[in-house]
Amino acid sequence: MSIDFKGRVAIVTGAGGGLGKQHALALAARGAKVLVNDLGGDVHGVGGSVSAAQAVVDEIRAAGGEAMANGASVTDFEAVQAMVQQAVDAWGRVDILVNNAGILRDKSFAKMALADFKLVMDVHVMGAVHCTKAVWPLMQAQNYGRVVMTTSSSGLYGNFGQANYGAAKMALAGLMQTLSIEGEKNNIRVNCLAPTAATRMTEGLMPEAVLKALEPSAVVPAMLVMASEEAPNRTIICAGAGSFEVAHITLTQGVHLGLGPDTAEHLAAALAQVTDRHGEMVPRSGSEQGALEVGKALAAHQG
Repeated sequence: MSIDFKGRVAIVTGAGGGLGKQHALALAARGAKVLVNDLGGDVHGVGGSVSAAQAVVDEIRAAGGEAMANGASVTDFEAVQAMVQQAVDAWGRVDILVNNAGILRDKSFAKMALADFKLVMDVHVMGAVHCTKAVWPLMQAQNYGRVVMTTSSSGLYGNFGQANYGAAKMALAGLMQTLSIEGEKNNIRVNCLAPTAATRMTEGLMPEAVLKALEPSAVVPAMLVMASEEAPNRTIICAGAGSFEVAHITLTQGVHLGLGPDTAEHLAAALAQVTDRHGEMVPRSGSEQGALEVGKALAAHQG
């Protein structure tokens, strides 16, 4: 099965370099019209210029593709709305949104300024919210949409010195969980990509041989699948160095302990059973936790 995007319009944020650039190039190479968004700032979010986005557009056009540049900050909802309108004015629709824009402000939590925590949350979380909110009504009206959120192992599993980045990236997984449910009736599929890639954000953090194995292009196939017509829904695909995995947020079967003055002590004694992963499940929605708990309570009461 060949994946192609002829007739599709894509917006990729943070696409002036690194992983976003590779996303934009790959979508364009397979026929998509691509709006290349990039603020043009450094890895810390300082500065701004449309030149990085324009360079990617020039590369796409030189290869025979169709693209345009946009320098909006994803933290500015009005600018994001204008960006989406720019794509609609030129091409009539938006089919694919890849929320890739991001910055780093790494420090241990004890030393981290709250302003740096808030800025990372604003760019990653509210940036994705702004872009998704701007394209959502279009996707609903056309009964078609593919949204890719960029999460991270730092959010899914934690990473020293990245409390802000990890919190933001896990928030995107939570956003995806709900939007994938809400968008399903309009054929809007929402997924998360958890990349391991050598970009400006990882320079100096890993040996050269490792960085070479983690070239951004090795992550792109996962994005292409999530942006395609046959995309999954509500899936976290991890990708790096040519390998692909799926992360799940699971729920153990647990135990019913009832409610009494010493329930806390019983829970402490039963923690090994509560954390036992045998028979764990991947809930289809948050309500399944309550259904499991109420079911166990009713069974215990009837027993």
